[in-house]
This record gives sequence, structure tokens and C-alpha cells, in this order.
Amino acid sequence: LGTAQWKKARQEALEKAKDVAAELLQVYAIRAAHKGEAFARSESDYQLFVDEFPFEETPDQATAINAVLGDLFSASPMDRVICGDVGFGKTEVALRAAFVSVAAGKQVAVLAPTTLLVEQHAQTFADRFAAFPVKIESLSRFRTQKDQKQVLEKLKSGQVDIVIGTHKLLQKDVAFKQLGLVIIDEEHRFGVQQKESFKKLRATVNLLTLTATPI
Repeated sequence: LGTAQWKKARQEALEKAKDVAAELLQVYAIRAAHKGEAFARSESDYQLFVDEFPFEETPDQATAINAVLGDLFSASPMDRVICGDVGFGKTEVALRAAFVSVAAGKQVAVLAPTTLLVEQHAQTFADRFAAFPVKIESLSRFRTQKDQKQVLEKLKSGQVDIVIGTHKLLQKDVAFKQLGLVIIDEEHRFGVQQKESFKKLRATVNLLTLTATPI
């Protein structure tokens, strides 16, 4: 402490903190000026989806679901974090948000930090949406280059409703016809470059972050 090296490190940390603060101010200024689209839902269809849930909602889970749906039905872009330990039902909150988004004609992107989690989410989403005409795809290293190319083409044309993938979803060649919701699983496990992409998304689309670690 007190050395020239310490002073330099301290100054760099202060400058980075200012940069982050400036970015956040810019993002929230854009969000405040940007009028979102209040999603609507068919109560009967939504209730059918809810009835497919094989467990009873916990009080905290119900509170989180109502808060997220309230955000989606408002005219402002959502930026909400759902924090809870593994097994506390965060994924069901995301599923309800995805259903409402797709029902409103929007596409949903689910970002997971590992290929294994992508596969797990893909199976969970496929099971929950099995009774509904929702097209779900995944993007990870488990898919061939040919498959990935086809998925990207379908995303761009709107033939895919929900796509679940790793950082591949943040590549420049990924385009959506009408992206309405981004769900991020464990944001802290992504790198700096990926987080830069999140900042750009956060200003214009609904963002739902799932985490077991308070942030």
C-alpha cells in the first residue's frame, strides 16, 4: 500500500468504476426513453400451460412469476433478476415468461454458460411446450455446422420461437426476426465480451436473469 504500483492500480479501478457507471446511466436512459410493447395473453391458453406444471408453486415462486408477468404486461422493457438456489424453481419462472412472450408473437433467446446446461434446458422446454405449437431449437457444439446454419436461417425468418444456446447466440451472424425476451442463466459465468453483448440487449429487449449467486 502507498507504493506507485498501488496508486496506479487504484486509479485504474476508479476509472473502470466510472466507465461502468456511465454505461449503466446510458442504458437506463435509453430504456426510460424507449417505450416497450405491453404483452397480452390468452388466459385460457396460459392456464393450460400452467396446468402442465407437475408441482405446486411455492409462495416465493408465485411472487416471482407474478412480478415477471407484471413487467411483461407493462409498457417498459423488463430487466429483472431471479435469485434462488438450485431446485427452487427459477426455470419455471423463465418458462412462464417464455410462454407469454411467444404467445405475443415474439421470439425468445435462452443463454446458458455450458453445453450441458443448454441440453438440459432444451429438454425441459421441449417437455413443457410439448402440448403447444412452439418451435424450439438449440445452438451448441453438439450441433453440426449444417444444423447450426439451418437454425440461424430459421431464427432470422421467424420459424424458430425459442432458441437455447451458449455464447454462440451472441455471435454477429445471429439475427432474429422479432426478439422479445432474453433469458440469461448465471450471467456471472459469462466472459467480459459476452457481457458487453448483454449490455446492448438490455437497452431494447426484455431481460430476465436467473442466478443462484446474488449480484
